[in-house]
Amino acid sequence: METKVNIISAHENELEVKLNYDEISSELEKAYLEERKTIQLPGFRKGKVPLPVLKRLYGEAIEYKASEKISNNKFWEIVEQLRLKPISTPALSDLNFEMGKKLDFKVRYEVIPAIEVKDYTGLEIEIPVFKVNEEEIQHEYQHLLKSHAKFEETDTVSSKDCKITVDLRNLNDDKDSGGKGLAIDLSDEKVNPQIPERALGKKTGETFEFSFSNEVPQQDGTSNKIDLNYSANITKIEKLILPEENEEFFNHVSYNKAKTKDELLANLRENFVNYFKSQTDNIYLNSLLNKVVENNPFEVPKGYVETLHHRMLHEEEETAKRQKKYFDKKSVSEQLRPRAEWSAKWQIVMENIALKENIKVGESDLEDLVKKESADTGISEEKLMKYYKDSGRAEIMIEDKVIEFLKSKNPPVEYDPKERAGKNKTEKKTKENTPAEKKDSSKGTKKSETSVKKKSSDKENKD
Repeated sequence: METKVNIISAHENELEVKLNYDEISSELEKAYLEERKTIQLPGFRKGKVPLPVLKRLYGEAIEYKASEKISNNKFWEIVEQLRLKPISTPALSDLNFEMGKKLDFKVRYEVIPAIEVKDYTGLEIEIPVFKVNEEEIQHEYQHLLKSHAKFEETDTVSSKDCKITVDLRNLNDDKDSGGKGLAIDLSDEKVNPQIPERALGKKTGETFEFSFSNEVPQQDGTSNKIDLNYSANITKIEKLILPEENEEFFNHVSYNKAKTKDELLANLRENFVNYFKSQTDNIYLNSLLNKVVENNPFEVPKGYVETLHHRMLHEEEETAKRQKKYFDKKSVSEQLRPRAEWSAKWQIVMENIALKENIKVGESDLEDLVKKESADTGISEEKLMKYYKDSGRAEIMIEDKVIEFLKSKNPPVEYDPKERAGKNKTEKKTKENTPAEKKDSSKGTKKSETSVKKKSSDKENKD
């Protein structure tokens, strides 16, 4: 067998293979046996046609058909042997089979192009630092209390901590009943403030009125504001009964992490801190990788993008099937296209950075991972090592190493988003309040321009 790798372009190679007939004879014999199972000739039972007869009648057709399958199998064998790395679906570009003599074929495939990566260190990656707001913690605590509260029927709306059920009547339109049996939580911040104000002190069976403004779009693209007036008849009143704030409650809502209110508040504070940190970490990583990719423009292999796009689409479709959700393939495909293109760019940039910085994953790295995973899962080290090698775990580890390298070379620059928002607001206000340059009405030019011209004229006169 002779093999040769031809470089077609920066991102496309061609594997050229030459095989003599003896090297593929065993595969051809298997092809005859497989085809014989479906062939039936007069005088012979199905699947029992003698091979010499089969070869004489159908030999050329069977062998030519088999040669394509053999070419595919041989290609992947050679890929394994030579450690080639096709990144998209290979295409058989040439097949030359001569019965009894030889099999020559060529396969084209895309590879990670070699690019001169640049500007991936010393970058200024800004990240917002979110500070824990004590008001938010108290709000979350009140939410926990309310979510475990009970409602007890009563006859009077004594405070906002009540839920009322009402029948509405639209005072603007007698034909519109407005709705019956509507439950309204008076403590809900989203509720029209007129409702808890005017319901306060009311009893079951009594009514109150409220209104709200509504924007009605017009044909000319504008909108008119109209007031809608309603009458609400209270059919049921329920008072909110908050749970007792004791050790049992604190244990329950904190999953046994707190026994007192102070401990629960501390737990909530920690949750906020961890959440903000995860958000900041995500913003930092996304900004960093986007900047590195943006700094290294190049032509992306189209086949590679298609491969990633197809894989992503398949994963989304399988997820929808498991969750028994409707899957709009066309819409999802369009949404995933930019993500596939970005992923292709990042993978290529990442591999070139790894090559330039000599970032590798050695046997010892895999061994360390296998020992840790084996201890955690109970799976033998031998099985894990085989699985990791077969599934290309080393490539994932290289990506992790490159990301850690980029983080070390591009530390984040922190800023307070609230302070920046306030600063931008002030600058905008200052800019808006700054008077524009006055114009000379007689000549239609700015005063400043006129002055410059006058000075120039004076200079010319002196000269």
